[in-house]
Amino acid sequence: MTDQVSSTGDDRVVNNTMRHAYRVLSDAEKEQMQAIKDKGLELHALIEGIGQSRELSLAKTKTEEAVMWAVKHITA
Repeated sequence: MTDQVSSTGDDRVVNNTMRHAYRVLSDAEKEQMQAIKDKGLELHALIEGIGQSRELSLAKTKTEEAVMWAVKHITA
């Protein structure tokens, strides 16, 4: 099992094999990233709570994708 690293922590490179260099995020960027992830989780949970279907599965996947792309923008 790998050690968990906070996604807003400055040491987040230790368990990432794809991105070899990170820049240190400002406090504002860390707050933005946390807010995006929190809202994404909120939407994901709301979708999860209304049932199961292919459409809802796609909605959850697209929510995860939206969070990923927004975070990628912040951390670029």
